[in-house]
Amino acid sequence: MAIILLNSVIIFLQECNISNVFINTLDILCTLIFLVEMIVKHIVYGFKGYWTQGWNRLDGTLVILSIPSVIAVVIPISYATSLSTLLILRLLRIIRFFRIVHYFPNFGVIMKNFGKAIKDCVGVFAGFFVLIIIIALISCAIFKNTSPEYFGTPLDSIYSIFRICTGEGWNEIPDAIAAQSTIFTARLVRLYFCILLIICSIIGLSLVNSIFVDAMVSDNNNALEKQVKELTTKIDNLSKMINNNSQK
Repeated sequence: MAIILLNSVIIFLQECNISNVFINTLDILCTLIFLVEMIVKHIVYGFKGYWTQGWNRLDGTLVILSIPSVIAVVIPISYATSLSTLLILRLLRIIRFFRIVHYFPNFGVIMKNFGKAIKDCVGVFAGFFVLIIIIALISCAIFKNTSPEYFGTPLDSIYSIFRICTGEGWNEIPDAIAAQSTIFTARLVRLYFCILLIICSIIGLSLVNSIFVDAMVSDNNNALEKQVKELTTKIDNLSKMINNNSQK
């Protein structure tokens, strides 16, 4: 991890056009350390054992992609120099850090519920996406000529409507269109986008969020319902026992 962080800083400096012999030497040393690590793991695990592990496949691929930067130092070939830009892909090794999330409390339960919520809400997400597409196509047909930077194509229109759904630029877009329209038309434009904000953002997106959160905690709700049911059964049985004893 220390080498990965050091190499990240080096690449950051190089991309800022801050480069000298010392920085370039450290860069090569980091690459050689990663290469030696891969070779040692091949010796220990064997070729098949190394490449059957997901993290090793990622590491090995990124190390191989970074080899041209080392070759370019020894043999200054033009294609090796151009391929050295792939060096930055080695930063993806930093995702190893996310292994630490396994130590988070109840992380496995959270991820299980997250996956279940995604499956349960596929229909909701699809419906919301279809709603965005329909509104985007309508907006594209209306404002294509008036505001081509936002609604010039269906893709541009979808992105603009998505911005409105997230509350980003919802006033900037209608103001830009209203500035090119008459007073009456500008009022209609602002009214149109206010309605979109209410439908897509305040109601639509909030509804999607609430359904997703409810799906994530559904297991907890089911567990509570089961406990309440068991408790109710025990109370009923206890009540019957008390009634039977009182009758005797």
